[in-house]
Amino acid sequence: MAASPYSIDPAARKIDPSRRPECALKPDGTPDDNDRVEIGPTALAFTEWAELGLECPQLNAMREFRLQRLVAELQRQDYGGIVLFDPLNIRYATDTTNMQLWITHNPARACFVAASGYVVLFDFHSCEHLSDHLPLVREVRGGASFFYFESGPRGDEHAGHFAAQIDELMRTHAGNNRRLAVDKIEIAGLRALEKAGLEVFEGQAVTEHARLIKGEEEIRAMRCSIAACEAAMYEMEAAIEAGKSENEIWSVLHAGNIKRGGEWLETRIFSSGPRTNPWFQESGPRIISDGELVALDTDMVGVYGICCDISRTWLCGDVEPTAEQKRLYRISHEHIMTNMELLRPGVTFSEITQKAHRLPDSCVPNRYGVVMHGVGLCDEYPSIRYREDYDAHGYDGVVEPGMVLCVEVYCGEKDGHEGVKLEDQVLITEDGYENLTRYPFEERLLR
Repeated sequence: MAASPYSIDPAARKIDPSRRPECALKPDGTPDDNDRVEIGPTALAFTEWAELGLECPQLNAMREFRLQRLVAELQRQDYGGIVLFDPLNIRYATDTTNMQLWITHNPARACFVAASGYVVLFDFHSCEHLSDHLPLVREVRGGASFFYFESGPRGDEHAGHFAAQIDELMRTHAGNNRRLAVDKIEIAGLRALEKAGLEVFEGQAVTEHARLIKGEEEIRAMRCSIAACEAAMYEMEAAIEAGKSENEIWSVLHAGNIKRGGEWLETRIFSSGPRTNPWFQESGPRIISDGELVALDTDMVGVYGICCDISRTWLCGDVEPTAEQKRLYRISHEHIMTNMELLRPGVTFSEITQKAHRLPDSCVPNRYGVVMHGVGLCDEYPSIRYREDYDAHGYDGVVEPGMVLCVEVYCGEKDGHEGVKLEDQVLITEDGYENLTRYPFEERLLR
């Protein structure tokens, strides 16, 4: 078969860590090259982790583990391969990054992973160099851009070219298996794949179940990412004072993430005073006053692309909290601590739903969407619901060692003045759980 006009010879790659034994390495096993293309933690992050006694992940081992998880899931479901457009799924399969936020709404990159483990990255034009350091990526091609901004009225044509490449890859690496999983795709792309004779299946279940169990190196990466997140949170909390705007304080968290090598914040859910009830109000120009609650959900994609999803509520100023502020905070603290104690291997999602701590009836209408949820590169499967929401949205499953769950709560009276948001990130171990979060709670509100 003739070589694809879009492909690049893997032997022509310019950077391969295995070929550069003379190069000094960073603690995570990547080249200590000031001019390297690969992004990652800064010297500040490495210094802070060393002071905390944290062990850095070995990224080559983490990448191998992730690819094997994905391949095993493809084989389990008898798919010949999977096409990935979600940038976080591409990150999981390849550890490549390229304009991650822009790509979330401009699907210009894709990845094909065969059930045999052969990986082809379809990158944005003139971006082949961004994956040169990753030997697991066997080919880099183009042609995955057929959304309207890129293709205009030629979307069907460009989608057809892409589908032809996927067809070629399936015939080469999957034999007679025409079963192809796809996570997300433009309508023109789906139609083109089906026209090529491929049987298309839902791919998000493949990736979510592959990503569900974290390996040893992923856990090390998560510990480091959480530590960097918490360092930024300390800087943010220290910046809280009357007369500053929400945005001014929220920007400190963002800066703390970036200067340690983190990547972005998924949301901007940070509010103060009456804007803490109801929840989900985004950081704005409101000026904060002493005696007000200030509440945060980090939703931080930090170093190594690992999500740190931690929530805290603070009290602004050197003042005594009100009785109502203390009541809401104590309920919230009891809620997540009680629910955390339910976690162990073998417990089912529905058991957690039924046994979860009950909020006061007056706070149920403003409850959060989940009791707890998975986390890895972002919020991930599963979502474990409150009993009020189980019939409409719930599903069952089993908690397993290696899962990481965020246990959270929002507690605010319906039509109340303020509310409290708390959340910790928890690893499921062989005999229970380990709370990975070290950030302290607000003692003034617990007394």
